[in-house]
Amino acid sequence: MEFLPTQKEDLPRVMEIVNEAQQYLASLNIDQWQDNYPNEETILNDIDKKQSFVIKDDGVVIGTTVFTTEEDLNYRKVEGGEWLTLKDNLYGVIHRIAVSNVYRSKGFAKFVFNHCEGLLIEQGVESMRIDTHRDNLGMQALVKALGYAYCGVIYLARGGDERLAFEKILK
Repeated sequence: MEFLPTQKEDLPRVMEIVNEAQQYLASLNIDQWQDNYPNEETILNDIDKKQSFVIKDDGVVIGTTVFTTEEDLNYRKVEGGEWLTLKDNLYGVIHRIAVSNVYRSKGFAKFVFNHCEGLLIEQGVESMRIDTHRDNLGMQALVKALGYAYCGVIYLARGGDERLAFEKILK
């Protein structure tokens, strides 16, 4: 698998994968990504900011994610806990991870986490943070299995939705 910056010509395939993920979450009765988010405008903005990535297998886009070390303003306040690292420390963030239905449960998400963590370690970044919907038990299980610790609850500026926040100290 390859982890590559998303190109604008990848947008139709990325949106197919996002739509599959929206349908999958809906089938699990998870009220996440059910409000026309993320949409093409969101993905194009991520591409312009050089934070959108695709995962290719044999040249085919099989997944998408956002990865950045830009401060996430949603992470400034954590209720019911605290981050493992100081709030002003540089950290990595993975957002909007999605995989094609054909590749679900084949190690895609683990590949993304391992790759991004490796990039952060090379850059000397101390930690990775992620948030997920309270009902997204699959993602919660994955981050816990990968060594992420629950840090509390954050609220998204967009809509005020609650998310569970996790962080991992990188070695």
